[in-house]
Parts: sequence; C-alpha cells; structure tokens
Amino acid sequence: MRPVRKILLALLLCAAFLPPRAALAQAGGRALTLDETISAINEAAGAQGVFRWDPFFQEGSFAVGGHHGVFSAALSPGQSGFLMLNNRDLHPVPLPHFEGGELLFPEAFVATARRAFERAARDNFQYRIAAIIIDAGHGGRDPGASSTHTINGRTQTLRESDVALRAAGMLRDMLSSRFPDKRVLMTRESDIFLSLDERSFIANSVPLREHEAIIFVSIHANSAPNENARGFEVWHLTPEYRRDLLDESQFPDNDLRQILNMLTEEAFLTESILIAQAILDGMDAAMGGSMPNRGLMAGNWFVVRRSAMPAVLVELGFISNAEDAALMASDAGLRRMVAGVYAGIANFVEAFEASGGFTVAQ
Repeated sequence: MRPVRKILLALLLCAAFLPPRAALAQAGGRALTLDETISAINEAAGAQGVFRWDPFFQEGSFAVGGHHGVFSAALSPGQSGFLMLNNRDLHPVPLPHFEGGELLFPEAFVATARRAFERAARDNFQYRIAAIIIDAGHGGRDPGASSTHTINGRTQTLRESDVALRAAGMLRDMLSSRFPDKRVLMTRESDIFLSLDERSFIANSVPLREHEAIIFVSIHANSAPNENARGFEVWHLTPEYRRDLLDESQFPDNDLRQILNMLTEEAFLTESILIAQAILDGMDAAMGGSMPNRGLMAGNWFVVRRSAMPAVLVELGFISNAEDAALMASDAGLRRMVAGVYAGIANFVEAFEASGGFTVAQ
C-alpha cells in the first residue's frame, strides 16, 4: 500500500478523535457536486486543475497550479476527516460522500479547500530543500573501523573517521557548487569527537522557514571479519520505527498531534527511501560496476533515528577489503564514490523541488 493510502486510511479511522470544531457541527450547508467543487477550487487557485479518483481505495485528489490536495471519501454521510495539501498540511473537513452514485462535497469542505489552494497560489510557496547536513562518521577518540593494506607497494592503515571526513568535505564542495542557494553544513570539519547526540542536535537546530525542508546524510566506511566482503550500501530507518517529531507546545491536542506525527513520519520515511535509492543509483553509475551494489538496508542507526528529518546512512565500501580500501585511499577513487553520492542527492533535490515536495512513491 502506498504511504498516502496508509495515511488517509489512518486519518479516516482517527476521525472520531477530531477536535470539536471539526466535528459534525462543521458539516452544515448544502452539498456541492464534483463539477461545482472543481470550479470553486480552480477559481480560488487561478488555474485549471485535474481531479483523480481511485474507486478501489476510495480516495480522490485535486492537482491545481502545482499543488496537490488529497482526501478520502466518508464511510457514511457527515463523517469528518482531513484534506491533505502538498503531502504536508492537514485541514480538518467534513468528508465528501456518495449519494445515488454521485460524489457530493459538503460546503464546509469546499470552503476549506478554496482557502487552502488560494493561499498556496497567493503565497506561491513550493517546498524546497533549504539545508543539507553531511555527517562525517566517528572522529577524534573514536576512529571507527581501521584496517591495514598494501596499496601500490606501500603499507597503509586506513581509519574510517579519516575516510568519512575526506568524503564529507568532497561532498560539501560538490553540493555547494551545485546549490549555492542552500546551506550545505558538516557536523564536523576536522578530526574531533562528537557524540551521536551532538550530531543529531546540530542537524535538528538548523532554523527553517515555513515550507523549507532539510535532509541528513551520514557518511561511513564498512568493515567485516570476512575480507572478501565489499561494496556500497545505503541505510534508512525501518518502517516500523516511530519518532516523536512534533513539539507538544505547538500541538497541545494529543490525538491530533499523534495523527500529524504519523503523517510527518510517513513523509520522512518515504523521502528517506527515495534519497537512499537515488544515492545507490548514483554510486552504481559512478563506479561503473567496479564495486558491488549491496542495495537498500533498513535499520535504526542512532543518528538517523534521532534526526527529525529525512535521513540516510551511506556505507561507501569496506575498509576491511583490499580493493575497496585502495579506492578509498586514493583521492581519485574516493572522489568517484562521492560523485555517486552527490549525483543521488542532487537528483532527489531537483525531483523534490520540481514536484513542490510531493514525493510520495507510486
């Protein structure tokens, strides 16, 4: 099931927990037809929109002027739920329902949809990636994995912390050059120790304006007892893990906060998977088959689960493997790896911003 469908189903099931202002009393007024509703939304947005309906999942969507509104149909007349705009903003509404085979929209639904699309069109907002956090793993008294190899006739000991820092610096420079309008920040720029809490705190403390987003990429090198193990992989959070992403002071209603938190978590997970896949594809292309692609991995790494944003962890290769280590030891080899990570992030950013932040996988 797509993330949007899971979200809409959960919102429908949670409709009973809506605050009183969004309950049945709000559903007064006449019912409008689909054509009347589309006309009202188009007028408010100042653009011609497209309506889509999925009869199997009983969900509909309006796409107008680059903005997307998604809703579920009521299981019975008068039921309350949400209109979800741009996969981010929830608007409590009385839900439309079928009557005589025709989908009817409560006047309050249409009024809310008009206001939401009108504001989106007036403010001309599009979700954009405002900041990219690059976390160089380990550092200082925590060197991470290390391994000694003979590379080009010289005995060299590689430390994960050094490889991660070099790679993070390369990645920062590439992204800063491509996106001069974005803040590209590193959690550390030298061989210093940072606790996992400190890394998450740095990422979570970056100020964002409304409709701005941030992503987190942690860079590491792998290690294994089996010296033949090699290749790159990218990790994201497990779908079952749930973070507390919303500030209680901003959302004092516990039931509504839980619904909004679920929506935010689903969006972050979807975006994390998209980032991870884009990075894998980028590294695949950059390495030209010279390293195995070990694929997407799901796990609850501390810096990923404590970062309140889409977050991934990249394992560039195995420092314990002679071939991977030789690539990481040379600037040219490491730059090829980093170029793949960069290409994946850049592709995700461009797709995210081109869609206005509507990145739900189909």
